[in-house]
Amino acid sequence: MPAAPHQPAAEPTHRSAARVEFMIPAYGDTPLLREAVASVLAQSVPDWVLTVVDDGPADPVLAAWFAGLTGPSGLAGAQDYRITYRHNPVNLGINRNFQRCVDLATGELVVLMGADDRVLPGYVGTVTRARDAFGRAAFVHPGVRVIDSTGAQVQPFADRVKRALAPRVDKQRLVGGEQLATSLLRGNWMYFPAVAFRRDWLQRHGFRPGYDVVQDLDLYLRMLLDGAQVLLLDEVCFQYRRHEASLSSARAHTGDRFDEELSFFREVRTRMADHGWHRAARAADLHLTSRLHSASRAAAAARSGDRALAGRFVAQALVRPTGPKPGERGCPSQWPRARQARPARPARPAQPAQPAQPARPLPAAVSSP
Repeated sequence: MPAAPHQPAAEPTHRSAARVEFMIPAYGDTPLLREAVASVLAQSVPDWVLTVVDDGPADPVLAAWFAGLTGPSGLAGAQDYRITYRHNPVNLGINRNFQRCVDLATGELVVLMGADDRVLPGYVGTVTRARDAFGRAAFVHPGVRVIDSTGAQVQPFADRVKRALAPRVDKQRLVGGEQLATSLLRGNWMYFPAVAFRRDWLQRHGFRPGYDVVQDLDLYLRMLLDGAQVLLLDEVCFQYRRHEASLSSARAHTGDRFDEELSFFREVRTRMADHGWHRAARAADLHLTSRLHSASRAAAAARSGDRALAGRFVAQALVRPTGPKPGERGCPSQWPRARQARPARPARPAQPAQPAQPARPLPAAVSSP
């Protein structure tokens, strides 16, 4: 029999029925935030909901703008039930606002989208088809196009490095284990805002306090140690915005980014070694791309005449992690338990001693005639 024609996904009748939930941890109103929301509204498959969690000052204008978004029916005064705007009464900070998004999520797949990024119209269809075909994948990473503050496609040096480090993908590729952990520790080539996480995996691991720049890498690695597999796609359906106002760019200028990374790599080296992933532990020990980035900032600071900042960057580029040795206590409990060592084989029973053989008498000496 011929295959039945593909039926388009029906629009969910309530929020909990949506397969994809876009969560945007935002900070106040910007034109790029409204552009991000518009890109979600333009999805060709309507099986989605959107939640914006604003950690900035209270803004009645932004709240009114969200309240004025009408649903797909287009009826006057019919607010779009698919979109929820929440404002935190107290500033939580970047890491805790991300965790609040995780706690609030109800969709089957959760996308922690940047407030300045854009999804292309086919995003929901792409990741849901991938989820159906590879159900065991903990998250899906689609193809990404990098844009600047104006929306023009760009390929800065950092993204050329990411492309060189990323595994080759022909349509799709399922990866995981130490191989993927080692690859990410050599250089984090993933684009976190583009990832569609299975909600059960995301809420099981979440974000640990204390990390703002490497919180994505920390999440990936804890998932991998827990047995997660990742589906990589080459189909481009996400636009990641690269600009100097981003948190990682701002903290790289002061050196705070590299202090956080060094602390993280010290911890990860121990955890990988305890798990028996020694290649990954060596990659964490070297953290080559982080060192090279710090060295490039040192050169820029020296050219600008800031010798103190240049010295800080040089020290960060040259220092080696000095965390606890593998097996020592004090590692965070949020990491999956290390592999248990195999029990030692029982010693073979001693063989009974053989009785000593009597020595043969030496032949009598032959006397000379």
